[in-house]
Amino acid sequence: MSAARLAHICRHPIKSVGYEEIAQVSLTPGQPLPHDRAFAVAHEAAGFDRPDGWEPKQRFLRGAAEGSLQAVRARYRDETGEITLSHPGRPSFTALLPAGGDALVDWLRPLWPASRPAPARLVSRADGGALTDVPDPFISVLSLSSLRDLSHRMGQDLSIHRFRGNLWLDGLAPWQEFDLPGREITIGAARLRVVERITRCVATCANPETGQTDADTLAALQAGWGHMDFGVYAQVIKGGTIATGDSVQP
Repeated sequence: MSAARLAHICRHPIKSVGYEEIAQVSLTPGQPLPHDRAFAVAHEAAGFDRPDGWEPKQRFLRGAAEGSLQAVRARYRDETGEITLSHPGRPSFTALLPAGGDALVDWLRPLWPASRPAPARLVSRADGGALTDVPDPFISVLSLSSLRDLSHRMGQDLSIHRFRGNLWLDGLAPWQEFDLPGREITIGAARLRVVERITRCVATCANPETGQTDADTLAALQAGWGHMDFGVYAQVIKGGTIATGDSVQP
């Protein structure tokens, strides 16, 4: 891993509604990536007005249920809470969160299928946690080498944003990240313990440029490697600032 480096830092301020890249971030022990999945859009069948803690992803709008959401891009201003969203099929949208939640829900309605429970409200956890796919405060770590290997097998370039990851490493051998669970790595000033592999869903089949389903990533993973895993989850055990270009060490 001596040649590995941090190539991309990605976050998703609203779960399944917008991705963005940032240059650096400060990590805190036992916490997810700051401002990642801090908000989500609950649908009418969610069964709550505001979640007290973590809730399963099925209670929110998500890319696995509607691939067009994968094409939403975000720009979030940490200091003000202002978010700007764009989509190839919608006019751009800007609002302050959480105050602009109702307007955000209205902006999303045309992207969400009428056959599913309708978007209802923008929510955040009462305990301040993140609305990630799993209840643990993990950060996802993925490999550009593995992405290139998968892209080669599929005969098409795959965007990093299909996989909604947080930290993308370059310089690992393809699939070397699957050797890391149970080990620790340092990135910049932070240290993380890698915990487990990430099993993927159909959201990764949608193109984040168009929102159209155009690549069966799950079938390719299963046929090529006998699983549908891509990337690993890690937990921050020593905080500090990380930035793109930082070296990654065991």
